[in-house]
Amino acid sequence: MTIQEIQQQIADEFSVFTEWLDKYAYLIELGKALAPYDEKNKVEQNLIRGCQSRVWLDAELTDGKLVFTAESDAIITKGIVSLLVRVFSGQTPQDIIAADVAFLDKIGLRENLSPTRANGLLSMVKQMKLYAVAFDAKMKKTES
Repeated sequence: MTIQEIQQQIADEFSVFTEWLDKYAYLIELGKALAPYDEKNKVEQNLIRGCQSRVWLDAELTDGKLVFTAESDAIITKGIVSLLVRVFSGQTPQDIIAADVAFLDKIGLRENLSPTRANGLLSMVKQMKLYAVAFDAKMKKTES
């Protein structure tokens, strides 16, 4: 699936909820379903700066596509990062770099987060895009 298709799928899933408490409950569910994060990757270099809670993010390139793994010590934040992993994991660095994250506004996430959580969300997106830029540059260097 493309990034746009995944974002639309997420927007559709969230559209069944009318109350934000239900959306938060769904985020918590998504966080609990996030793939286990290897404890050995819980290192300083994988911590995302700018998040109120602790969020670890790691990426590797497999067959020209980025695969993200993430973890957070806060359950809502873990749900949020699970959405981002779902959107960006398995995509090419170029697609990640070019992608917008319109679904965050479509589902009302940004407007319903505290300012510190909203900043953390932006930091997560920024870090994922930085990984994409780094791997894109590495791929181009290997090609030449």
